Amino acid sequence: MTLVLLLAGFALASAAVWLAGIRLSNATDVLTMRLGLGEAVGGAILLAIATNLPEIAIVVTAAIGHNLGIATGNILGGIAIQTVVLAVLDRFGSRDTPLTYRAASLQLVVEGALVVALLAIVVDGTRLSPGGISFHVLAPTILIFIVWVVGLWLLARAQRGLPWHEQGNPPDGQKHPRGHRKKMIEQRGPSTRRAAVVFAAAAGVTLGGGVALEMLSASISTRIGLSGVLFGATVLAAATALPEVSTGLQSLKLGDYQLAVSDIFGGNAFLPVLFLPATLISGSAVLPQAHSSDVYLTALGILLTIVYMAGLMFRPQRQWARLGPDSIAVVALYTLGIVGLAFVAQ
Repeated sequence: MTLVLLLAGFALASAAVWLAGIRLSNATDVLTMRLGLGEAVGGAILLAIATNLPEIAIVVTAAIGHNLGIATGNILGGIAIQTVVLAVLDRFGSRDTPLTYRAASLQLVVEGALVVALLAIVVDGTRLSPGGISFHVLAPTILIFIVWVVGLWLLARAQRGLPWHEQGNPPDGQKHPRGHRKKMIEQRGPSTRRAAVVFAAAAGVTLGGGVALEMLSASISTRIGLSGVLFGATVLAAATALPEVSTGLQSLKLGDYQLAVSDIFGGNAFLPVLFLPATLISGSAVLPQAHSSDVYLTALGILLTIVYMAGLMFRPQRQWARLGPDSIAVVALYTLGIVGLAFVAQ
């Protein structure tokens, strides 16, 4: 295939992921409410899997083909660029005040801390000596899974109540309780049976789009002279983050600022868990084989997450070009980080 056809196929697969992701997210909201999962751990798991189906498809396909650079770059680059999605939501969804001013909540700070903790384990895992699958190779990925599950349990407890005034919410934050967008979709949405059919169909399209993106990415990155890590961390990660942009804008349109931020942090917390199936499927030690650029992307993801955690606590009120100072800092740091990625020693 020529480069033009490869790029056209990549654009088509991205569009499929975008459109199917919208349907998938809405169907997930209906099912979590109808099945009684709500904001519980089960609902969080279902939502994390649903919104990250493109990444799951890419990681599994790359692991089967032993293209671990694409898999690792998509996971770690996906965390960084999905954090930048919050700046997009800030610019186009939050009009009068910055996003973090309206979304301020201690629960979101806990979610951000979970992302940071998981990425710290990723850094530790990359420092191990590579080799065949053994306990010392699987230990970090197993620990990531355990910490993720414990983090979901803590978040479920936080949603039931925190020993703080107003449950950790500021008195002048969003008007409606967090998660009301899901309840509105559940009330207006289709029947449970129809939602399940839509979920299955959209999941199939999303998975197929993710597989196509991974296969096309390998060829495109080779043709244009970009490494798999750099392409996976930028172009591919941006394509798979499109559903998060759409669903986030829907949340902001209905005034559910906290849910928009929570969906991003929740998805970012789930992505490192994919290192466990990637290791088992590929039969290789994924984390110990990580390059310096992978560790670099992990540190960038930690930095961007901490910036927004600070924004949620300090609640800036001023905007420049309809962006809060935390979003401006995130965009600047991400831009500098991607430029610097080209100079990281391999």
